[in-house]
Amino acid sequence: MTGQRSDTGERLPEAGSEPVGLARRLLASRAFLIGAIITLVILAMALISFLWTPYDVTKLVIANRLKPPSPSHLFGTDHFGRDIFSMIMVGSRNSIAVALVAVGIGMAIGVPLGAWAAAKRGIADDILMRTNDLIFAFPSILSAVMITAIFGPGAINAIIAIGIFNIPVFARLTRGGALSLWTREFVLAARVSGKGAARISIEHILPNITNLLIVQGTIQFSLGILAEAALSYVGLGAQPPMPSWGRMLFEAQTMMAIAPHMAIFPGLAIILTVLGLNLMGDGLRDALDPRLRETK
Repeated sequence: MTGQRSDTGERLPEAGSEPVGLARRLLASRAFLIGAIITLVILAMALISFLWTPYDVTKLVIANRLKPPSPSHLFGTDHFGRDIFSMIMVGSRNSIAVALVAVGIGMAIGVPLGAWAAAKRGIADDILMRTNDLIFAFPSILSAVMITAIFGPGAINAIIAIGIFNIPVFARLTRGGALSLWTREFVLAARVSGKGAARISIEHILPNITNLLIVQGTIQFSLGILAEAALSYVGLGAQPPMPSWGRMLFEAQTMMAIAPHMAIFPGLAIILTVLGLNLMGDGLRDALDPRLRETK
């Protein structure tokens, strides 16, 4: 399947086009490969934790408290004698689940809203953009504080808060990409053929901005990991006994002088996860954007 062309003859990226060429470009991208390897390791660790962990993360062993890294405890133990490596494994699935569902909420609501605003324009577009500005005025951490004040702390409320913050991100991106396509010749031809705005958006607009949405989704996923860690750090994320990277950092702050490993390893887990997702996003952007490929 060949993609549409712009007024200047430039080929527009289209969902499903050149799958072999895309795979070749991704495999040639060092940033994408490194990011994919890191991300796959984190995902594998999260999946394995459902079936096995070296130690029970809910069992307190005071006799083993604050032990440094050793063959028996690769990342050491915390102030309750829990194995930090096991806690990081279990905490990874919480961080991934919260970020993934929150990004899904943002895309599921933001993409249709952005496409609708671009198709309607006028008052509908203005209302959406002003609503987006209002949501942007309240970062996810503040949204979580308000939601928690009503419903109490927990992973579900963290998902809702981060998801609400993602809605205007995807709405703005979809609107901007759609507006740039509504004046193209292939869209005008579809309108002349009698297609309505909704059908044009589904059949012509969204397939041509899918690449943008995929890249942005990767970026928002990494930001969701950070947001979940921040919410857990202040006590608004997953609650005990479920381990969380952010809460592990919070518990480690008073132990830095005597047990720095309590903060080092959860911090590295967050850094590596975000780094891997950002590298994947950079690789996807370079592989999917024809203008970036032409400059190389």
